[in-house]
Amino acid sequence: MEHITKSFGNVCANRDVSLQLRQGEILALLGENGSGKTSLVNMLSGIYFPDHGEIYVHGKKVTIKSPKDAFDLGIGMIHQHFKLVDVLSAAENIILGQPGSLSLSRKALNAEVRQLAQQYGFEIDPAKKVYDMSVSEKQTVEIIKVLYRGANILILDEPTAVLTPHETEKLFIVLKNMKADGKAIIIITHKLQEVLSVSDRVEVLRKGEFVAMVDTEKTTKDQLTEMMVGRPVSLKIDRPKMERGQEKLQVVGLTCLNADGIKVLDDVSFSSYGGEILGVAGIAGSGQKELCETIAGLYPAIGGAVLFGGEFEGTPVKESVLGLKPDEISRKGISMAFVPEDRLGMGLVAAMDITDNMMLRSYKDNGGMFVDRKKPKELADKMIDELEIHATGPNAIVGRLSGGNVQKVLLGREIAQNPSVLIVAYPVRGLDINSSYKIYDLLNWQKQQGVAVIFIGEDLDVLMEISDRLMVLCGGRVSGIVDPKEVTKEDIGLMMVQVAENEESSL
Repeated sequence: MEHITKSFGNVCANRDVSLQLRQGEILALLGENGSGKTSLVNMLSGIYFPDHGEIYVHGKKVTIKSPKDAFDLGIGMIHQHFKLVDVLSAAENIILGQPGSLSLSRKALNAEVRQLAQQYGFEIDPAKKVYDMSVSEKQTVEIIKVLYRGANILILDEPTAVLTPHETEKLFIVLKNMKADGKAIIIITHKLQEVLSVSDRVEVLRKGEFVAMVDTEKTTKDQLTEMMVGRPVSLKIDRPKMERGQEKLQVVGLTCLNADGIKVLDDVSFSSYGGEILGVAGIAGSGQKELCETIAGLYPAIGGAVLFGGEFEGTPVKESVLGLKPDEISRKGISMAFVPEDRLGMGLVAAMDITDNMMLRSYKDNGGMFVDRKKPKELADKMIDELEIHATGPNAIVGRLSGGNVQKVLLGREIAQNPSVLIVAYPVRGLDINSSYKIYDLLNWQKQQGVAVIFIGEDLDVLMEISDRLMVLCGGRVSGIVDPKEVTKEDIGLMMVQVAENEESSL
């Protein structure tokens, strides 16, 4: 790619950017949110067309106007946001649009997909519907879909954001095998340790422009961070020491079934206190999603209790909310905020602007037939300023914002409700370093305000650094609740795959 320039209205996403990818190498593409990484590779994969510049594949100038053009050139992209058909199975999504796919029997199709998955070390149920899948399983389908098409040039946009450490290691083995076979790979990731461990070269973008191209073996994490941000950045997460406050949430014996009648939560019990961050760890599909959605009133339970703690005339009281919908919980005067993992599916409306997304939390309070946008607009303006959201203003369409800015809009809206309990699911998934540490600061700030924060995450290093207590889920059960200062990462990893005899400590 030579001298690529691309603008969206008055915003220049890429300005005179060049990128060279060699056969048989892994190139890492780094940059903050809004630096132009995704827009650049979207032009290589046929999603966008450059305003200026040229693209060459194997030394030949090419024109890529559609994803089909890209596939015909052997270019395949795995997007950060999934592009799957929910009502189809894994296998059907993988072969969708492929010539001759309709002639395959279901048995032959499933066998073909299963064989490909086993070849690369993935675990997948070809017959499983996408709407029944975890985020990690959906990501696996996306990866296999590109492999099935035999791409020689692979572009992976945040591929490890939804993978466990073990799954990440397996993916990297696959990538290195592909590299050995002569495939050219671009990987977009904000996990610098991954960049250093898997890539051969690193290209850094900042504010849509080229900053540097360096050999991985000749650079360091601190140097890459400074190139990305433009200034030195501390990679330390603070953990303010606070006295444990009042019990704000108690979950007792919570049990839930999935659509097939299988237990996804099995007798889960724990408490969350004001002034602390309770981290939740576990491999994908261990019940994290169902846990937070059940507490928030979005997923049914067949047993147990969810109790919110408060005070009435100075006396501690507990209010049962199990089985209540979110608006019913709110009408009880319980202040709870929930930031789901699916930001644009459950949290925000992509087609609406920031102001209208603010209003989703308050429009029922108007009490009349007309909606007042003044306060939501003021809140949007305040958030854009305080959270450093890169947007043209409160009327900016949320779906056009970068991932980090979308997350700031969602988290900012929920924090603005002054919650007593804040539940966040994978709040930094796919975000760059600067945005991630801003989110960590916001969570710590909530903790210092006396909020009970429940942080469901996937990066064990981060969970152990920011959490006051850490609860580990395995197969829908609690395998332990520990002080992260007193255990090792290996201890937690073992708990994630093996339910301990004593399911909870005394913490």
